[in-house]
Amino acid sequence: MRRLLVAFTATVLALAGTAAPAAAAPAPGGAGLGDEYFPDYGNSGYDVSHYDIRLRYYPEQDRLTGTTTILATAEQDLSSFNLDFVLDVASVQVNNRPATFTRQGDHELVVKPARAIADGQALTVVVTYSGVPSNKVAAGFTAWIRTPDGALAVGEPEEAWWWFPSNDHPSDKATFDVSVAVPDGVEVISNGVQPRANTPELLGWTRWYWRSAKPQATYLAFITIGQYDITRDVTADGTPVINAYSQLLPEDFDAAARSSVERTAEITDWESSIFGPWPFTARGGVVAPPGTLTFALENQTRPNYSANFFRGGSNPYVVVHENAHQFFGDAVSVAQWKEIWLNEGFASYAEWLWSEKQGEGTADELFDFLYATEPADFWTVKPGDPGPANVFDNAVYDRGAMTLHQLRRTVGDNDFFEILRTWVAEHRYGNGTTAEFIALSEKISGQQLDELFQTWLYTPAKPAAPAALAARKSVTQPTSLDKIRQVHAAH
Repeated sequence: MRRLLVAFTATVLALAGTAAPAAAAPAPGGAGLGDEYFPDYGNSGYDVSHYDIRLRYYPEQDRLTGTTTILATAEQDLSSFNLDFVLDVASVQVNNRPATFTRQGDHELVVKPARAIADGQALTVVVTYSGVPSNKVAAGFTAWIRTPDGALAVGEPEEAWWWFPSNDHPSDKATFDVSVAVPDGVEVISNGVQPRANTPELLGWTRWYWRSAKPQATYLAFITIGQYDITRDVTADGTPVINAYSQLLPEDFDAAARSSVERTAEITDWESSIFGPWPFTARGGVVAPPGTLTFALENQTRPNYSANFFRGGSNPYVVVHENAHQFFGDAVSVAQWKEIWLNEGFASYAEWLWSEKQGEGTADELFDFLYATEPADFWTVKPGDPGPANVFDNAVYDRGAMTLHQLRRTVGDNDFFEILRTWVAEHRYGNGTTAEFIALSEKISGQQLDELFQTWLYTPAKPAAPAALAARKSVTQPTSLDKIRQVHAAH
C-alpha cells in the first residue's frame, strides 16, 4: 500500500512539472473596431446578434427612459468591454449579475462584468437608462432631433448613441426588436414590420412594436415619434409597405410627398429587377415635419425624408436613391467608412438608371455633362478614400457614379449588371470592400481593371476625357440633372 502511495505521489509531481502554461488572463475589449476614419466607433472583443430595445418617451420633456437587452458572443477572454452610448445609465447586468460601469471619452460606456467572460461565451447584457437625448453632445453634435410634436433618431454615421447602447459600427450587424410607449394619439415608426398590434399600457399610454428580422447596421436603426398619418399596402409579392407622413406638413408639401413616397413599391420593384430580389421583409418611407430633418437617410426598410425634398413638387429621384441604398449600404454595408462610395456612388448611379427609364437623360449624357462642367476642386477629392471630413462630399456621389459608368462602358451592359447583382447576392447581410468589388468585376468581365479604378477612385485630379467625349464640341444638360442635384445637395 505504501509503495502504491509513493508511486502515485511521484506521478502527480511529474505531471505537475510538465503541465501546460497558464492561460493568458482575460483582457479588456477595445474601445473601437479599428475604422481608419473613426477609430473609436464600435468596440472589439464581442459580436452582437440581437438588440431588444424597450423605451418610454415623454414628448413634452423630450425625456427617454428604457432598457436595452443585447445578445452577443465574446470573441476573446474579456475582463471588460465597451458600449457606445451617451444617456445616463442606472444599471448594467451581464449574464444575470450586476456589473460595474464607468464613462470613458464622450461616448464610451466601459462595462466590467462580475465574472470574466470566456472566448466564445454567450453574453446577455441588460442596460437600464434615462435622459434627455437632445441635451447630450458627442463627437461635437447631437444626433437626436427634437420636433414640435416628438423626436427623430436619424443620422449617419452616428445616431444610436442617443437612444440605445450598441456596438456602433456597420461591421457588426444584428437583428432588432424595438418597442416604444408614448402618450395615446402619438405615433411611433421604426424599421421592419409590426410583429404585434399596438397595446394600451397604463392609463393614457400606448406601446408600439417593430421588428427587423434581417441583420441591420446600428446607424440604420431609427425611431420617429410624433403626429403622423400612416398608410399601409402590400406589394405583388406580399411584402408590407408602410409609409408615414407628418401631420405638420403643409398641404402642398403633403401632396408632393405622397406623390413620391407612395411610389415606393413601384420603384423598389424596378430596382429589384436590376439589382436582385428585395432583401428585406418590409418597404416604406417616412416624411418628417418641416424644419426638422435636413437630409434623407436610407434607414433599413424605411428611409426617412426631409420635407425639403418636396418643396418644389414631387421628387421620385430621392425615393430611387434611398431605396437603392437598401441593396447598396443596407443589405451590403461598408466594412470601413472610407469606402462610403460603395453606398453613395451606387445609389447615385441608380438615379442615372431611373433617368434613362424616364427618358430624362441617359447615363452617357449625365456622365458627359458632369465631366465637362464640374469645377476643378471637385476632382481633388478621391471618392475611394475621401478623408473623414469628406465622406459625404459631392465627389463621393457623382464621381462614384462616374466610376461605375466607366466600368459599364468598359465591360458592357451584360457583365456590368451581372456584377451588380452578384455583388448584392454574395455580400447580402454582410459587408464589402472596394478591393472585393474590383476582384468581382475582374472575375466576371475577364478584364484587368486596376487602372480604371485607380484613375476614377484614387487619383486627386481630373481623368483624361474618354475618347467618345473628347470628340464632342458641346454637351447638353439632361432634364434630370437638377432633380438629381437637389437630392445630393440635401445629404
